[in-house]
Amino acid sequence: MRLSLRFILPLLIVLAAIAYGVLPLVDTLMLRWFERDLDIRSTLVTNSIQEPLVDLVRAGSRSKTIAYFNRITQDERLYAIGYCDASHSSLIATKTFPRNIPCKDLTALAGGETRLVSKEKGSVRVSVRPLVVDGSVIGHLVLVYDMSFIQRRSEETRKYVFYFFVALGAVVSLVTVIIAQLSWRGWVHGMRALLRGEGLLRPAERITVPELQPLARDLRSLIRELGSDYRPRDESQLSWTPQTLRAILRSDLNGEDILVVSNREPYIHVRGADGAVDIQRPASGLVTALEPIMRACSGTWIAHGSGSGDRDVVDKEDRVKVPPRNPSYSIRRIWLSHEEEAGYYNGFSNEGLWPLCHIAHVRPTFRAGDWAQYVAVNRKFARAVIE
Repeated sequence: MRLSLRFILPLLIVLAAIAYGVLPLVDTLMLRWFERDLDIRSTLVTNSIQEPLVDLVRAGSRSKTIAYFNRITQDERLYAIGYCDASHSSLIATKTFPRNIPCKDLTALAGGETRLVSKEKGSVRVSVRPLVVDGSVIGHLVLVYDMSFIQRRSEETRKYVFYFFVALGAVVSLVTVIIAQLSWRGWVHGMRALLRGEGLLRPAERITVPELQPLARDLRSLIRELGSDYRPRDESQLSWTPQTLRAILRSDLNGEDILVVSNREPYIHVRGADGAVDIQRPASGLVTALEPIMRACSGTWIAHGSGSGDRDVVDKEDRVKVPPRNPSYSIRRIWLSHEEEAGYYNGFSNEGLWPLCHIAHVRPTFRAGDWAQYVAVNRKFARAVIE
C-alpha cells in the first residue's frame, strides 16, 4: 500500500492542480458561449417584435408599448426592454429598466454590440438594435439581460467539473493500486521461482518478468563462483585468531591487502627534549579496534603524520614499519600544514561533521574555508590510496 501511495498521492496532486487551472477556463468559455447566445436572441427578439413595435410607436401609445414590453420580459433571461427614439431624447421602458443607462449613451452600442453594466443586485448585459423602416432608423430597441442565470449555470458547471475530477482520480487511483498489486505479486512469484532454482539450473517457462533477468544473471554468476564444494561458514564454531583472520581475508576478499585510511595514526613518533625519538600509542577507539586486525592480517595504514618525530623515521616513500619490536604492517604518513589541519580536521570535521553525525547538543559550524581544506586534504589521502 505504501508503494501504491507513492503513485496515488502525486497523481491526486496533479489532478487537483489541473482542476484548479481548468475551472477559470470553463468560466471564460461559458461566458463567451452565453454572450453569443444572447446576441442571437437579441436579433431574434428584434426581428419578431419590430412590426408591432413600429405600429405602437407611430400610434404614440406609450402605455400600450410598455404593456407590450412587460409581456415580452416574462422570459427569465430578459430583464428589461426600452425604446429610444432617433433623437435619443425620449425613453419608453419597463419599470425594471436600469436608470444608469440613458438613451444618449447608447450610440456606441447601436451597431449590435453588447456590454456589461453593473446594477444594484448584479450585472446586466445591454444589447441595442436599430429599428429600420423604409431604409431609415426611427429609433433603437434596448434589450437588457439578467446575467445572474449565467452565474448559476457557471456554479453548476464548476460543481460538475469538480465531481468529474474526483471520480477520475478515484478510478485512476483504483487502477493504479490494482496494477501495482498485480506487478508486485508477479515480481514476488518470479523471485520465489529464482530462489527455487528455476531459470538458473533449468529453464523456467513461468518466469517472464523482464525486471528479474539482471537478478538471474547475477545469481548464475554467483553460483559459478561459489562452485559445488562451497560450504557456508559457521561463525559460532570459529576461534578468532590471527590465522583465522588471514584465512578469511584470503577466501572472502581474494587475498587483497587491507588499507585503513584515517586521520589518527596507530603509532606516533615524538622527539623529546634530549633529541631522542619516543613511540606513543594514541588513546583512540579507532586504533584500539583496528590495530589488532592490522597486526594479524598486515596491510597499510594511511594516516596524518602528526608527531614531531614522524618525518625522522619514515623512508623515501613516507612509510614506516610497525609495531617497532615485531613489524607486521606499514604506516603511510600524509603531511599536512597547520592551516590544513586546522581547517579540515579541527574546523570542518570536529566543528561541523562530528556534532551533526553524533546528534550533539551543539550547532554544527560550517565554513567555506574549512570545506576547501577538507577537499584538498581528502585528495591527498586519495592519492596515497592509489599509490
